Amino acid sequence: MAEQSSGISHQPPTASGPAGPSLRNTAAPSRPEILAALSLAIDLGLGQPMEHMLRATLLGLRIAELMGVDQAGRGRIYYANLLAWIGCHADSFELAALFGDDIGFRSDYYLLDAHGLPMLSLMLRHTGAELPRWQRAVRRSEFAATANTAVKSLIRSHCTSAGQLANRVGLDHGMPAILNNSFERWDGKGLPAGKSGVQIPLEMRIAQLADTAEVFLRTAGLEAATATVADRRGTQFDPAVADLFCARAKELTAGLLELDPWPAALAAAPHDAPLTDAELDAVLAAIGDFADLKSPFTAGHSRAVASLAAATAGECGLTAAEQQALRRAGWTHDLGRMGVSNAIWDKKSALSAVDRERLQMYPYLSERILGRVPGMRKVAELAGAHHERLDGSGYPRGISGADLSTSHRILAAADAYQTYLEPRPHRPGMTPLQAQLRLREEVRCGRLDGHLADAVLVAAGQRQAPRRSLPAGLTSRELEVLRLLCQGMNNKGIAESLVIAPKTARNHVEHIYQKIGAGNRVAATLFALDNGLWERTGSRPLR
Repeated sequence: MAEQSSGISHQPPTASGPAGPSLRNTAAPSRPEILAALSLAIDLGLGQPMEHMLRATLLGLRIAELMGVDQAGRGRIYYANLLAWIGCHADSFELAALFGDDIGFRSDYYLLDAHGLPMLSLMLRHTGAELPRWQRAVRRSEFAATANTAVKSLIRSHCTSAGQLANRVGLDHGMPAILNNSFERWDGKGLPAGKSGVQIPLEMRIAQLADTAEVFLRTAGLEAATATVADRRGTQFDPAVADLFCARAKELTAGLLELDPWPAALAAAPHDAPLTDAELDAVLAAIGDFADLKSPFTAGHSRAVASLAAATAGECGLTAAEQQALRRAGWTHDLGRMGVSNAIWDKKSALSAVDRERLQMYPYLSERILGRVPGMRKVAELAGAHHERLDGSGYPRGISGADLSTSHRILAAADAYQTYLEPRPHRPGMTPLQAQLRLREEVRCGRLDGHLADAVLVAAGQRQAPRRSLPAGLTSRELEVLRLLCQGMNNKGIAESLVIAPKTARNHVEHIYQKIGAGNRVAATLFALDNGLWERTGSRPLR
């Protein structure tokens, strides 16, 4: 089985730099920017390095220009190239059940003109590869008898998923019909409908060639890319498009591997105004739902985490902006799951050290993917840290203590609680009571924040909210801060006492002053005394 390439080292990143200099807070992102980021996740699921589809998009647009395709057609080609493989992620569970490593299988798929005996050979080579020899032979024999039906079912699933996501992210209504042709072939031997020739939309004929040519150009050079296209002329590829590529390959690929494909692809994108908050939320929610399709065990997970994290943030008195960032991080925190094979995600037995190392990289991949989009830095940082823990035992960076903000801690607790409720290949889902006890055990062991775990349980309806409401709209956390403030602690001292960042402590103090109409410690102390909030020896939330 070929080793898939993610384009990223499997060594854990350090805690110093979350996602590099491309992260920046600017205006709201546009649809092309969000979908370009999604294409990075698709690349990982194909066993290709990130930015493969971006380069293929640029190549496809160069071909379209030489063919005289109009502006509207180039816009469709742009999205056809970016998202041609978007449906493959949704059938990963079924693909892995047949062929073991879904990512490795897709990577090998590029290496052959996938039809007839070569395709059957590829499938049989991957079938049962992880099994002992005698079981592998039985599995391959069984698969050979049903291969045609199984593959047709997978391709139909891919096309349906691609069309649904295209609709949900707000693309042109004609895009699903184009994406449905991802596996059709010029010679009519493709799937699911067996279309041939010009029955296949030109946008997809160009996208198919550009996708394959980029892989061979990057891995084996221009001569190999040209030879592959020529070899598949009239079978997989439109002869006219193949002839154009072969005749002008040097011109079409000039600088393609040297340029930074992210800004180049966005510069060539269809003009689209920044998304409104509602539009951005709709796209991110759709992407989250789609990421969860990686495995049936995670269906609906991101949607639930987003809702629970935002509700917990409200319970804790975080600002509307902080609640929004947590909701968006909840939707997208598992996007990096596409870069890990279902042979690992769906494994019922204990994970090996190598399996665990690969799995523990996925939050970092989520952060890398989201972090390329202007205006998404905070969301990317939160998503990348949702498996970090207070005692430093989390991953991928082993961040601990004061380096984890309130928002980081909320997302970690919300994700943990929701995960406990859901079944996994190695265990059934827990009852709410079992999940609550498991969450409390994580708190007892010092991995999760106890106060915020309580808030998650309140938001989830598993604990009663404090019986006594606090004056001036103070939250339980703000009460803790107020009591320490009254004891004369500065922001640094409060932060150390509550194991939060100094910036977070300062924000809490500012919020308290605004709510109670105070401007200094004395006025705050008087407010606490007048309202029966003073408790020098404790800083626990009022029950």
